[in-house]
Amino acid sequence: MKAMILAAGLGTRLRPLTDNIPKALVEINGRTLLEHSIKHLQDNGITGVIINVHHFADKIIAFLRDKNNLGMEIAISDERDELLDTGGGLKKASWFFRGDEPFIVRNVDILSDMDLQAMAGFHHEHKPLATLAVRNRETSRYMLFNEKQELIGWTNVSSGEKKLSNKDYKRMHPLAFSGIQILDPAIIPLITEEGKFSLISLYLRLSRDKRICSYTDNGSFWFDAGKKEDNT
Repeated sequence: MKAMILAAGLGTRLRPLTDNIPKALVEINGRTLLEHSIKHLQDNGITGVIINVHHFADKIIAFLRDKNNLGMEIAISDERDELLDTGGGLKKASWFFRGDEPFIVRNVDILSDMDLQAMAGFHHEHKPLATLAVRNRETSRYMLFNEKQELIGWTNVSSGEKKLSNKDYKRMHPLAFSGIQILDPAIIPLITEEGKFSLISLYLRLSRDKRICSYTDNGSFWFDAGKKEDNT
């Protein structure tokens, strides 16, 4: 199984830490966020990864070169000309995921020891187009799922905004997305969006007639390191 690390973001929530370095190279406990992400993948048997870069891209590329790619097969998806958001970033990097094997996509600023092999087992058993790791935690934005664990919408409880698919949404279960997902490669030809767009918007569109499922993981360690207030 291969993976993608989403590392192209501007890291605005971590300023001034990211005024001179990319978010991926911010250190926590003596190790960069990129190293934490790669180790999590390595610990779960992942040997090949593609990383998208934009903000201080040269520093990420130099870091990986100096570290001999941290023992991984690593490819770079260069977004220095245009920051493409998570969905556009995946589309640009999709050449890396040839074949019919599912692959992992994770945010670089998520610290977790989630069992990705167990999540992959769930994905293989239920065979959705995408499996989204979720948790029962407080946040301002929730993914909405029906009783079959299928994505049916999204809501921002702070603004009151809500987006729903055309599936049955009489009973909606709000769960917080964990920034980790497993995708079937069949999703790639279904990505018709162009330029900059988010994975969430892609999932909401596809959920109208495709199965996008939740995988609830409340037992493992999980931390969003992308917020400076959490790292002071």
